[in-house]
Amino acid sequence: MESLYCRIYGRVQLVMFRDFATRKAHQFGIVGYVRNMPDGSVEAYGEGKRKALEQWLINLKHGPLLSHVKRVDAQWNIAPPSDIPQKSFDSFDIIF
Repeated sequence: MESLYCRIYGRVQLVMFRDFATRKAHQFGIVGYVRNMPDGSVEAYGEGKRKALEQWLINLKHGPLLSHVKRVDAQWNIAPPSDIPQKSFDSFDIIF
């Protein structure tokens, strides 16, 4: 099991990006979370098989139809941010 932490920048809020990231995570068997950030970016964290996470990352770089992704900063195999409870994820959730 590996992990992938991403910050996605561009027009990624109010365009169903979190829902898109969640649907793709479910499609690829990834657990974790996605949430909007105060600076207008989206944060996503997933755990799963390397191939699945690579496919998820490709999708995050494209985003849903109405989005415009300018940049994705990705880091492999780091722990989730400290404000997220340190637990084993058993699903993929949108954090509000």
